[in-house]
Amino acid sequence: MIQETTEKIVLIKQRIQAAHDRQKSYANLKQKPMEFEIRDRVMLKVLAKVGKVAYRLELPQELSRVHHTFHVSNLKKCYTDEPLVMPFEGIHVDDKLQFVEEPVEIMEREIKRLKRSRIPLVKVRWNSRRGPEFTSTYT
Repeated sequence: MIQETTEKIVLIKQRIQAAHDRQKSYANLKQKPMEFEIRDRVMLKVLAKVGKVAYRLELPQELSRVHHTFHVSNLKKCYTDEPLVMPFEGIHVDDKLQFVEEPVEIMEREIKRLKRSRIPLVKVRWNSRRGPEFTSTYT
């Protein structure tokens, strides 16, 4: 009984390993390792390679609270000749480096009437990281 159980466990481990090896070989066919040279441009300029899969980037002063080392999966090669400048004046970030979305103006007011109640609705324009957004909220 113990011998039979041990044999089944060994067989299960072999099948799991075979499935793992098969999935790994399929994944390796589709994945190409990304590599960058020093002074290449991704989102920012690459300063140095840190280990096998991380790069140190040159961050502007406005992003001094962000760690300057990024994993290769977070980077994409920049194919433009001129540096892309993103204005930091319109972006508000809190202490936890989360975007602060602020209401800009009230666009519309409406009162939704049900049988016995009235619900005031307000359409608000927000300043967010993706540009202006509009939401309807209850007041």
